[in-house]
Amino acid sequence: MQLRLADADGGPMNKRLYHGIREAILEGSIAADSRLPASRDLAAELGIARNTVVHVYGQLLAEGYTRSLQGNGTFVNASQPDSYLASGRQSRRAPVPQPRPALSARGAAIVDGVSASPYQWGAFMPGVPDLTEFPHKKFGRIFSALWRNPAPDLLTYAYGGGLPALREALAQHLALTRSIDCDPDQILITEGSHQAIDLATRILGEAGETAWVEDPGYWGARTVLQANGLHTVHLPVDEEGMRLPDADAAPGMAPPRFIFVTPSHQYPLGPVMSLARRRQLLAVARRHGSWIIEDDYDSEFRFSGRPIASLLGLEPDAPVIYMGTFSKTLYPGLRVGYLVLPKPLTAAFQAAHAELYREGHLMTHAALATFIAEGHYAAHIRRMRMLYARRRAMLVNLIERRLGPDWLHRDASLAGLHLVLTLPSHMDDLRVVEVARRKGVLTRALSRYYVGAEGRRPGLLLGYACVPEHDIARKFEVLLESLAEVARMTPAAPAVAAQPA
Repeated sequence: MQLRLADADGGPMNKRLYHGIREAILEGSIAADSRLPASRDLAAELGIARNTVVHVYGQLLAEGYTRSLQGNGTFVNASQPDSYLASGRQSRRAPVPQPRPALSARGAAIVDGVSASPYQWGAFMPGVPDLTEFPHKKFGRIFSALWRNPAPDLLTYAYGGGLPALREALAQHLALTRSIDCDPDQILITEGSHQAIDLATRILGEAGETAWVEDPGYWGARTVLQANGLHTVHLPVDEEGMRLPDADAAPGMAPPRFIFVTPSHQYPLGPVMSLARRRQLLAVARRHGSWIIEDDYDSEFRFSGRPIASLLGLEPDAPVIYMGTFSKTLYPGLRVGYLVLPKPLTAAFQAAHAELYREGHLMTHAALATFIAEGHYAAHIRRMRMLYARRRAMLVNLIERRLGPDWLHRDASLAGLHLVLTLPSHMDDLRVVEVARRKGVLTRALSRYYVGAEGRRPGLLLGYACVPEHDIARKFEVLLESLAEVARMTPAAPAVAAQPA
């Protein structure tokens, strides 16, 4: 058997011999079903130790290049593993262009309209808390204690909407902070808001029905609603929140099956829905038999005054499904959210959730329940509220001093984890985002959150929560440079005149 050991990769003899035999098999120099020399004979021919040959034969056998017939020797397989793998010999050839696989209409719409960003941490990424300030040691000690002697029922599948201890702790927390009077059984633990919206719309909606959503509004909610076959009607937002249509002015509008709102801190513009608008919204939902999905976005981070009660807690038997997550208060990678359901829906939602998503993560639920029950969660929120208030004040001061107060969006509220910086009407906010990203600053374009034309204007969402105080001014200077660069690239546009620092 002729082997090109000299051409094989350098290194130990067993590696060179392996590559030499493998290449000979793949090239056809050693034909399929051929018998390889006995290990003793090949070792003598090559002048190497027999154990080296035995080791290489064993590796080729384990990888599927050969087969061993007891008493008859080692034979080359007709079908080689490289024909099934992307690695190996085929990876050395020039790739052959492949046509794009045919997607469903729904799949193509999701992929073509994707808004999720591959960049999730850094100044001024909105919607991200300061992950460095999370009490990792306290949470780690709770987890470690659970893992020292884990209960078997915490390591299997879950059923019933999440660990009862977590639902009990959440019920007490919501009663104190959001005026929500609910039983623990009304709470269903989800893996974030997307899964919560998906479950609610699958169980309560039919394809072709209508959902009212805010415009501008959260792209993730819009994507999930549309993926489940719902027709979304985009209603403009003013200083009181979602502006509801006048029934007389829109007689042909289909009644909504769902109304998706962020009343505590509208995302992305920031206004808090007025009490009058909340009562109007509840009345509309009762009249049409609609379900309100209340995303209580950023309700924990309000820096002035007392928050208005949630929609769910405003009236008895309100047609509201309340939704919250720990993504902003703790960290997004935790992937724990929850729904508060009207009692008649709880059994159906629990069964559907287990059937669709095969729930688990009970060890995480147990750790989080202890974290809340021992008071660490409330203490963490209080501390972060003070920290974020300072950072928000610093960023507001920079904007007003360097650009002017008119650059702050009129609906900027004393709440949340980001501000909206309005841009001149001629400026392309998508271009600003890209230029800033190349300079090491992250932000999101306000225009991406609009669907309709009413009220649309360019802007930037500036998250301040994940930016240390000592870095805010420096990163803001980089943002100013990006604005000036885009202004110079825009024909007939006035320059961005930043005031001296």
